[in-house]
Amino acid sequence: MSSEELEKNRSLISDHMREILSLLGEDDQREGLIKTPDRVSKAMQFLTKGYRQDPAEMLRSALFKENYRQMVIVKDIDFFSMCEHHLLPFFGKAHVAYIPDGYVTGLSKIARVVDVFARRLQVQERLTTQIKDCIQNTLNPMGVMVVIEAQHMCMQMRGVEKQNSTTTTSDFTGIFKEQRTREEFINLIKK
Repeated sequence: MSSEELEKNRSLISDHMREILSLLGEDDQREGLIKTPDRVSKAMQFLTKGYRQDPAEMLRSALFKENYRQMVIVKDIDFFSMCEHHLLPFFGKAHVAYIPDGYVTGLSKIARVVDVFARRLQVQERLTTQIKDCIQNTLNPMGVMVVIEAQHMCMQMRGVEKQNSTTTTSDFTGIFKEQRTREEFINLIKK
């Protein structure tokens, strides 16, 4: 998307946000709200920038031939995402492992893949699978496993209002289908 298109969309979002403020019963010309539509517009474009990024290309940009066939884990990757059902944040940590089969990628690229998919309107289950599929399809490793632990504001500040609830999801491929390999991963991320 070109910068002109981004700016046009930002302006449209801002106009709609001004209308939403009025529909909520607010005065969109009140001093504290005058710049709010523009701030929300910029924030939403930032929070959804993952739609304009290619996670597979990120992995390929730091792909190295390496004869390493043991588990590679990047754990405690902080992420922030937006629930597609309520447009409220959910956030937590992602733990990602893969077992290379001839190629490795830069460690920061794993965290970047998490960010790309998190910066889209999401559900945690899909986020988990998208990260796994991207790494599997791009690196073609012996296996991939992803575990995500998150808190959802849509459960904490509305609805059931359970402030201490945490949701955990996992997905895996290849050699991680073996219980022993999954257990090794789980034990390593608990340390």
